[in-house]
Amino acid sequence: MKIINARLRNQPDLFTLHCDKGIFTEIERQEAPIESECDINANQNLLCSPFVEPHIHLDAVLTAGEPRWNLSGTLFEGIECWAERKKLLSIQDVQTRVLKAAELLISQGVQYIRTHVDVTDPDLTALKAILPLKETLSPYLDLQVVAFPQEGILSFPDGKTLMEEAIRLGVDVIGGIPHFEFTREYGVESMRWIMDLAKKNNKLVDVHCDEIDDGNSRFLEVLATAALETGMNYKVTASHTVAMHSYNNAYCSKLFRLLKKSGINFVSCPTENTHLQGRFDEFPKRRGITRVKELTAAGMTVALAQDSIQDPWYSLGNGKLLRQVDFALHACHMMGYDDFKVALDFITSNGAKVMNITERYGIEEGKPANFIILNGEDDVSVIREQSEVLWSVREEKILLERQPAKIRQLKTLLQH
Repeated sequence: MKIINARLRNQPDLFTLHCDKGIFTEIERQEAPIESECDINANQNLLCSPFVEPHIHLDAVLTAGEPRWNLSGTLFEGIECWAERKKLLSIQDVQTRVLKAAELLISQGVQYIRTHVDVTDPDLTALKAILPLKETLSPYLDLQVVAFPQEGILSFPDGKTLMEEAIRLGVDVIGGIPHFEFTREYGVESMRWIMDLAKKNNKLVDVHCDEIDDGNSRFLEVLATAALETGMNYKVTASHTVAMHSYNNAYCSKLFRLLKKSGINFVSCPTENTHLQGRFDEFPKRRGITRVKELTAAGMTVALAQDSIQDPWYSLGNGKLLRQVDFALHACHMMGYDDFKVALDFITSNGAKVMNITERYGIEEGKPANFIILNGEDDVSVIREQSEVLWSVREEKILLERQPAKIRQLKTLLQH
């Protein structure tokens, strides 16, 4: 496969890329636009690594309003609604919805997904439905599955046993939700337990951590300390961490020292957490997003994610990760030009670090020929225009080809 007239991120020149047997074999600069025989003419648009969705709940997609709507808009009513919907799950129900959502995400340039799957279900129906889809979807995307104890580990009957069974069935990542456990002591114990479990079974860790507007919810320090002590470091991800929005700056200064030493990753879900958080506030209402700008400035890895697509927690959602970038830039006061130049990292390379796939991810010779082409010349124009994905290619196989929209300009009503 040969691609011509492509722009690469943070590069002023045009490039020609050659691929063979699903691998980038040569990436060469062009002195000017060219016309030659090729498989794809990028037409001076931006070619970059595929988008990464590092945090989504595929088991719950497309269930908003079933059996009832989350009228309060809170995280906790969402969990209640899902507990009712969970009783109605079947293998066919889950797989049908997941495949619809996967198709939507693929159409938006996503080729890597980490999904959290609720294992607080004695039958593990959703998990048993989704694990076989890893192979089904492998020609189109990489899928990591997290054993996620939505209703707690110690606070749910046989919670530990269900987590261990999920490992036996083949999950890739161990999850947790310490702030939802009955007591702080349960939360701390659950963090220690999942870290030991993950290390014993050579699994990654991704915890729903401090997803609550409570400045006293401080399980992040427990998770980071455990990551440091066990040497798990970059194999550990703290998702949400929205209580950090409410931490005082003195505590955060102390906390950041630990976080940097621990080497853990972060995932923020801007649209969902802005919607869910601040529900108990009068005015002013908290935005409820973790300190994305400050974590990034401190050199820590932060990725952005959709989290939900039309489920009890978030009844919208369309799979467009550029929307998450746009929202985070506004809500986190990241509107400087230097912020724009690196903003695509949040949904590309940073997500790859979270998923621990960097060895096979990126636009480099010798790596898999997985890429997307966006309708824009650089990061800034793509973000500003919320550009469409024109091409999505996976190991030389074209998954998506989209023509850029054309607007027929109307003549002005006023003639001069």
